[in-house]
Amino acid sequence: MRRRHFLFASAAAALPSRAAPRYRVGVIGHTGRGNFGHGIGDVWVAFPQAEVVAVADPDENGRAAARERTGAARAYADYRELLATEKPDIVSICPRHSDQRLDMVTAAARAGCHMYVEKPFAMTLPEADLMVEAIRRAGVKVQVAHQMRMSPFTVEALQMIEAGELGEIHEVRGRGKEDRRAGGEDLVVLGSHIFDMMRAVLGDPEWVFAHITSEGEELRRDHLRAPSEPVGPIAGRQMAAMFSFGEGRHGFFGSKQSSTTHDWRFGTHIYGAKGRIFLPNEIYSAESEAFVLRSAAWVPSGNASWDRIEPDHRSFGDQRHLTANALMVEDLLESIEAGTEPACSERSGRWTVEMTQGMYGSQLQRRALDFPLVEREHPLVSLAESIR
Repeated sequence: MRRRHFLFASAAAALPSRAAPRYRVGVIGHTGRGNFGHGIGDVWVAFPQAEVVAVADPDENGRAAARERTGAARAYADYRELLATEKPDIVSICPRHSDQRLDMVTAAARAGCHMYVEKPFAMTLPEADLMVEAIRRAGVKVQVAHQMRMSPFTVEALQMIEAGELGEIHEVRGRGKEDRRAGGEDLVVLGSHIFDMMRAVLGDPEWVFAHITSEGEELRRDHLRAPSEPVGPIAGRQMAAMFSFGEGRHGFFGSKQSSTTHDWRFGTHIYGAKGRIFLPNEIYSAESEAFVLRSAAWVPSGNASWDRIEPDHRSFGDQRHLTANALMVEDLLESIEAGTEPACSERSGRWTVEMTQGMYGSQLQRRALDFPLVEREHPLVSLAESIR
């Protein structure tokens, strides 16, 4: 379960008002190639102990805008120059696209920088392996931006589970957003949030068995397609997977192209012997909602109905994404200072890639695959090369 619990006091009370900056921060983005992500570089305004000393962006206009937005003293076209010249303590690696993630993360690790990194963590498992190796060799801390991990709703739900309010946990279910990206791209970009939540509840998976189709047809090489943004190889429009977490506990993931969907399908359902919890995967705010049903029937019955989970709310400001990112960064800073592992470290980031890749491998081999995967190359890369 959670390695530590948090007291949700107000952010203003938690942070010193006149503390001298202890951390020099660099912000790395790339306008036109993932930009500056989902507020990954803007979060530092919430932390007076951190000072953004420089930004990097090859695009001149984007660079100027980022400098103004973050209040950075200097700006660079090349992030490598930023790392070498500024020697920051921490960097935000912001591009939403993951095609530059390996180079940026390994360069930051070599420079000895702790990191707050946009998801997806990596395009492929071999890239994730290289990143993990570089991070561990450097001895730096990394937090991957799966923001639901530090949502007060998630923390409260995990405390409820730990206290036995749901009884023995049987399974965790989740779906992607199932929008225009339904299927393969939904799996990579948004399924990573669900996989991270599964692991938060159940630990590390032991094996996966998956079924992936496109327009009802079993996955084959002509179903490979280009994603709307570079996040690695994708295929399939309908997918379902079962993960075993040992002791008879399972996780289920699905994403299906459909004419009708709803934002709340993108979330995590936790089923225990005494009831259920539902955590929508949405940007945390004071208006967010999550629910618990204390009924072994798993449906409202008798006096049992869905109750709101009501943790103490925190706010770091009214900007979209700011509070969700600030809770993750707060955990990162605590990990740096205490020498502990962040809530969503490079290990967690790699697991989301391994679970994704395992689904494709299981489908193509028509069998369950054990973790860790023996074959590290992405199955869709092998499938694409088979037609050359």
